[in-house]
Amino acid sequence: MLHGVDVSAHNSSFSTDGLDFVIVKATEGRSYVSPEQKKQAAKARDAGCVVGFYHFLWPGNISAQAEYFVEHCASEDGDLLAADWETTPEGTSASNKEKDDFLAAVKRLRPHHRVLLYCNRDFWLNRDTTSEAGDGLWIADYRTAGEPRIEAKWRIHQYTNDPLDKNVADFSSRDKLRDWAESA
Repeated sequence: MLHGVDVSAHNSSFSTDGLDFVIVKATEGRSYVSPEQKKQAAKARDAGCVVGFYHFLWPGNISAQAEYFVEHCASEDGDLLAADWETTPEGTSASNKEKDDFLAAVKRLRPHHRVLLYCNRDFWLNRDTTSEAGDGLWIADYRTAGEPRIEAKWRIHQYTNDPLDKNVADFSSRDKLRDWAESA
């Protein structure tokens, strides 16, 4: 298992010691761009980590959100891209169809990137109706690293958010993860 973190603008200082990958929040909806994403990605790249970016998905305007994400994301070829599908601060969430449409739109706009779905166990088991996860599922289930309580194939498991979001990836080496990311 590989070790990584996902960070947002609130995590301006994080250590890359012992990390193989870092996934950075890039955008949210159609109005927010993380002011820290370029600096966070550069820090991860300087440490030799595989880099990814995610978009916090809001309901509605899915094509516009996908375009906003790829336009404002500081990604480079071979970086992972992800949709963060969860409850918004307003208590709403994108529908299953909107989640699927967003993944497809990002893949269409950036065909040479791996596109992942991030969601928690409840969303995966109780809101998802298609099992569409793009190129891979990134599942949040706070328990033992690498043991999410789902039967679906997963690529990344977020197992805690204390003191920040920590993840493991189901790859045997950083080179294997990088090769997979670059082979989209």
